[in-house]
Amino acid sequence: MAVSLYQRETLVEQLQTTKNWDVIIIGGGASGLGIALDSVTRGYKTLLLEQIDFAKGTSSRSTKLVHGGVRYLAQGNIDLVREALYERGLMLKNASHLVSNQSFIIPNYNLWDSLKYTVGLKLYDFLAGKLSFGKSVGISKTTTTSRLTTIKPDKLKGGVVYHDGQFDDSRLAVNIAQTSIEKGATILNYCKVTGLLKDDEGIVNGVIAHDIETDKSYKLNARVVINATGVFTDEVLQMDDNKAKNIVRPSQGIHLVLDKSFLPGNDAIMIPKTDDGRVLFLVPWHDKVVVGTTDTLLDSHSLEPKPLEKEVDFIIDTANRYLNKKVSRKDVLSIFAGLRPLAAPKDNSEKTKEISRSHKIIVSSSELITITGGKWTTYRRMAQDTVNKAISLGKLPNEICKTKDQLIHGALENVDRSNHLYIYGTDQVHIEKLIKYEPELGEKLHPKLDFTKAEVVWAVRNEMSRTIEDVLARRVRMLFLDARAAISSAPLVAEILAKELGKGKVWERQQIDDFTAIAKQYVL
Repeated sequence: MAVSLYQRETLVEQLQTTKNWDVIIIGGGASGLGIALDSVTRGYKTLLLEQIDFAKGTSSRSTKLVHGGVRYLAQGNIDLVREALYERGLMLKNASHLVSNQSFIIPNYNLWDSLKYTVGLKLYDFLAGKLSFGKSVGISKTTTTSRLTTIKPDKLKGGVVYHDGQFDDSRLAVNIAQTSIEKGATILNYCKVTGLLKDDEGIVNGVIAHDIETDKSYKLNARVVINATGVFTDEVLQMDDNKAKNIVRPSQGIHLVLDKSFLPGNDAIMIPKTDDGRVLFLVPWHDKVVVGTTDTLLDSHSLEPKPLEKEVDFIIDTANRYLNKKVSRKDVLSIFAGLRPLAAPKDNSEKTKEISRSHKIIVSSSELITITGGKWTTYRRMAQDTVNKAISLGKLPNEICKTKDQLIHGALENVDRSNHLYIYGTDQVHIEKLIKYEPELGEKLHPKLDFTKAEVVWAVRNEMSRTIEDVLARRVRMLFLDARAAISSAPLVAEILAKELGKGKVWERQQIDDFTAIAKQYVL
């Protein structure tokens, strides 16, 4: 078998043989990967290091929306909405295999709401300009109930339809990592930054990195180091200055995943005002329905945040107010929690929805650059702004940003969504070829879901998967779609991984135990 560009041995060798990097990025979520792609396409020697796996944290746990943010429009944050709508258009163009146009219906229960949302969404359409996903329109009660067959008809006056984007977050993260590697960047998961290097003036000029797989440490030099670690931002700032104050306050959002029968049509539902003044989405996703989200300020963070009982109750109660098919706890196929790295409020305010969602770039006195805040939709713009900041500080030669038209690995114009392999875009044919050569790779991992053994092999050889969790949580999304099915598929996945990675039975057993412990948290 030919050596793959994405093989760990190839990437680690690049780490060992490159003496000086232009840019080292800490963190492999949406922000970090976006910066790596921006940096390498401008011609800079680029290295990204991620302590666990790409999009392991917040970036795999979103509401799966590529959106301008109707809620931010209501708050009067026009600039943020305009920027996000523009980026939404670019995402559809550059990663068309993963981003799709999704219709949303807002059910209206009084005429004032109907008028308010119709006018508000016309402004949303206008701000999208040429990159609009479709015009918003008011619809009658009859049309609303025929399109949303599970919505309660009592007191319903009608609805408003508008368009936004829907996507697969961690698949996009992996594809951005692949694109960056193809352009010449070195992108490594399971390589943790444990310290920062500084010159005599106290300016950050590199990192100390620890390869978790080989237990080897490296000192790596760079012109600029960028901290893109999301909720772990403060840990890196404290490596730089042990007296640094916390600048991030994690806010938790949870999602429940239900069977498609709770929302059988093609439309998503947006409930614009819940009890706590937020919005709730019910979105079709990979033949299931994602329902969320909450916004709970937390004092601490972890790699595996746990949903709180009150959050689960809130989502089920709110959904049941609008649906005539009753949601109970036993209907929940998977539950996942993510943490947003919000800028810590200056006045200890507890209102997360008041804290700005726009991104911030911070330059420490040591010239460490930190990017925080933002959301998936604006990942490309965040990256552009961050690299521009490094240029403005004189740390990099001035090269223009090239990501506006940069197609992401897998991008495909005409996507046939009837085959679940569509998410691989141009790679779909290669997976089908694997099955042709080894027909048993066409066998399903679990009878209830379409995912095959071939996808596990592909994930190891070409998508930098190292563990069962990498495969079942972030390459094929089984853990997020049906946690019990994922747990029962773990031994089969472990066996395929062990064969591909040359591991033994002890490793296999450990992998199954580790994955099962994590996956149990996704079962309600």
